[in-house]
Amino acid sequence: MAESNVPMTPAGRLFLQDEMNQVINSVIITEHPLPSIEMIKTEIKNSIMVKHPRFRSLMVKDSGGREYWRKTEIDIDRHLVVRHRRLSDETDEDVVNGYLADLSYSSPLATDKPLWEIHVLVAHKAVFFRLHHALGDGVSLMSMLLSCCRKVEDPTKPPSLPGGGGGTVRKWGMRTLVNLVFFTLVYVFELVIRFWLPDKTTVLTGGAGVEHWPRLLATARFRLDDMKKVRQAVSGATINDVLFGVISRGFSRYLDIRSPKGVVDGTQITGVAMMNLRQQPEFQDLVKQIEKGEVGIEWGNKFGMIMLPVYYQNHEPYPLNSVKKAKEMIDRKKLSLEGLFSHKLLHLITALFGAKFASILNYRLVCNTTFTISNIVGPKERISICGNPLKYMRVTSSSLPHAITMHMLSYAGYADMQILVAKEVIPDPKFLALCFENALLEMKEAAESYVMGTLYNKSA
Repeated sequence: MAESNVPMTPAGRLFLQDEMNQVINSVIITEHPLPSIEMIKTEIKNSIMVKHPRFRSLMVKDSGGREYWRKTEIDIDRHLVVRHRRLSDETDEDVVNGYLADLSYSSPLATDKPLWEIHVLVAHKAVFFRLHHALGDGVSLMSMLLSCCRKVEDPTKPPSLPGGGGGTVRKWGMRTLVNLVFFTLVYVFELVIRFWLPDKTTVLTGGAGVEHWPRLLATARFRLDDMKKVRQAVSGATINDVLFGVISRGFSRYLDIRSPKGVVDGTQITGVAMMNLRQQPEFQDLVKQIEKGEVGIEWGNKFGMIMLPVYYQNHEPYPLNSVKKAKEMIDRKKLSLEGLFSHKLLHLITALFGAKFASILNYRLVCNTTFTISNIVGPKERISICGNPLKYMRVTSSSLPHAITMHMLSYAGYADMQILVAKEVIPDPKFLALCFENALLEMKEAAESYVMGTLYNKSA
């Protein structure tokens, strides 16, 4: 093995297997026309992103088939795809979503160059960043993307992202220890039996080889202030609790209309999420590390897989109940070591039997659930690229063996959830997006009524 070769993490190797090959596809839309292509090239060449060793490395294999990173020279022109004319007469949002949907299942990244690309749709004011998941986790790659951007209010400063991650601080005691052991055993058992036990079939369920079926993409847009109002109405709730309440109520509404009397009340609809297990550095600290060349083997993916079930609710009259049930489920998950167990199990299986076998097991687990979900916190303030303010930014990924994949990213007061669906299973993703949006609005109205009632009772 050459001295310049750097071993790939087990999770990175998993994302390179045919069964789970994953590319993160993100897009930014600018308010004004894009600058010249030469200016875009200059910005890329001067960005922190291309200084990072992973973005300057080829994926290579040794004689035993094990994957490594090997440094190489990059040619920006080979990583840049430019289209000047409009792709259709549809709205820019529909064109962008259609382009992302096509990339998600029919356009893998070439392995004879570093595993990233930038696509520019000039007429639609859209810039797409395609980054292979083997390069790093979602938050790290978001940091790389934002290294090309600046704050609108202060163009000399890069965007700020919250640091942290890698778990919560526990207050240890006998009760906490008992709960940790109990819930870990319960959820690990549920995780293991998922290799054989699938969700019940609904109109949301995919079929064999669904990851290869054509895709459609729609966006559900949420105001963060609305989500915060709902959070405040449910004691101790978080934005993630609200999100899962929205998903549960939105799915229920969709099933009521698309499959009336076809689903039993309380039917479990299981989601899969990746849990970050590594302490995430502040964005500014990450920039300094890259500039000093201090980012080494620890860069990559370190995550655990957790299952997050929601339940079909037949005409639930109280919208906030969906959030309360989601909070109960997520609170129990926080008391377990399910994510850490799945990470260690993946590492062990990869070491003993190879990445291919681990990928097959992971594929089977995903096939037996219904949807994938992720939530990334983006910049709170408005940002710009090449001096051009961003209208919105969104993210999705390669298609998985699910009929539904959802990725939410917040930016400047809004959270946009990209809903990637198999066209043959869910032909109307815009309606599904509307179900989610309406679910949040119902919860906001209920939260406002609850707050007004509380204030009235206190004043009485």
